[in-house]
Amino acid sequence: MVMGSLREETQVVVIGSGPGGYIAALRLADLGKDVILIEKRNRPGGTCLLEGCIPSKALINAVEIKEAALDAEQFGMKFTGMEVDPVRLRAWTDDVVQGLSDGIKGLLKRRDVTVIEGHARFTSATSLDIEGGEVSGVDFEEAIIATGSSLNHLPKGIVDSVWSSADALRLPRIPESLLVVGGGYIGLEMGLVYQGLGSAVSVVEFFPRLLMGADHDLVDVMVKQVTGRLEEIMTESKVLEIKEVPSGGFDVDIDHQGKTVSKHYDQVLVAIGRRPNTDDIGLSNTKIETDDHGFIIKDKTCRTSESNIFAIGDAAQGPMLAHKASREGKVAAEVIASGDAEMDNRAIPAVVVTDPEIAWSGVTEREAEEQGIEVNVGKFPLSALGRARTLGRTDGLVKVIADPETDLILGVGIVGPMASELIAEGTLAIEMGATLEDIMVTIHPHPTLSEALMEAAEVAAGEAVHINPPRKIR
Repeated sequence: MVMGSLREETQVVVIGSGPGGYIAALRLADLGKDVILIEKRNRPGGTCLLEGCIPSKALINAVEIKEAALDAEQFGMKFTGMEVDPVRLRAWTDDVVQGLSDGIKGLLKRRDVTVIEGHARFTSATSLDIEGGEVSGVDFEEAIIATGSSLNHLPKGIVDSVWSSADALRLPRIPESLLVVGGGYIGLEMGLVYQGLGSAVSVVEFFPRLLMGADHDLVDVMVKQVTGRLEEIMTESKVLEIKEVPSGGFDVDIDHQGKTVSKHYDQVLVAIGRRPNTDDIGLSNTKIETDDHGFIIKDKTCRTSESNIFAIGDAAQGPMLAHKASREGKVAAEVIASGDAEMDNRAIPAVVVTDPEIAWSGVTEREAEEQGIEVNVGKFPLSALGRARTLGRTDGLVKVIADPETDLILGVGIVGPMASELIAEGTLAIEMGATLEDIMVTIHPHPTLSEALMEAAEVAAGEAVHINPPRKIR
């Protein structure tokens, strides 16, 4: 690596320091490669850490503690004088983010990864120009694109004072009433955060159901629980116009199932998804191809149509999930170092941290039906689980989806407390090619929530002990 010039040279350059990029850089360094990491922000971590899943989960945890204290009255415990201090809560969230970002900086420094600040654009398949930094460019042998994603642009005519999810995570204030535009996981998570902090929250969703990607039976449990906490859930609806009122708040016209209604809200939050950051990185100067949505096309080794350039994370095809990006980062690094790796995972878990949480992995019932795949489904309600009853959280279920001929585990779905933690066992079962019997004969500790997965496997196998439904084959 030649240092001290306007242009740098390196074996591998990684563009982006999110959960895909920094993992790739660290793995490459461990495998003996000279690595430069380019990041346009002033600190590493990417969207997930800086303005996404980490700060949102910090806020969600705070709300869960508050809700748990309020729910404790059913156990004979009453807490009084509970107040939310937005300033201290904001400071707590900032400290969590800063601590993790500083940790990444330390890891990169100890691995001798050179970090350059600036916006990188390809000028060829072996060179980059860098805007906004002390270095003007980098020449490289191989590259990994880990540029992540950005919030979708707000529709034309939307006033600047409308919040994006990134704005809402900064906790600028707790509005009296909040309209959340978008019933996906971002909108629901942030809406429930603000509801828990004291806002009256309503949700508008274009599609007939919330969380269209998840199975209906999982979502229905969550919707039933949050309906009493939210002011209104308007599905098959869209916002027609948002006007800021001089005296404060917003007047919003909504097409609700074919009828126009006008409502007033103290604040509006628009959460309408994300787009890949691939339109301003100089791809036209390479042979790299993107699909109609801007995602970079890659193969199982994360290699693009330029053989020396790889793409991972939100910028590449596949689910826009941090853990998927991290796995791809390791794969790309190992392919560059040895050529012996590929993204051959059978399942990538998805998690929605609502209350209750929803998680699924592998084939869903909806996908099986759409693809004409015959499956055997075993469902176990948390109302029949001892640990769920001791928690006072019997709202939920666990289901196992299996091949009816071989009993091979194809998918797992969970709605209930700690679903985000429990889904890992289901994902491992799918990854390892486990069968219903493998889960059934694995001794699960009692009393725990994890027993529900074993119980669901027993239902699917027709050997349920604690409930006795008919064997379901679809």
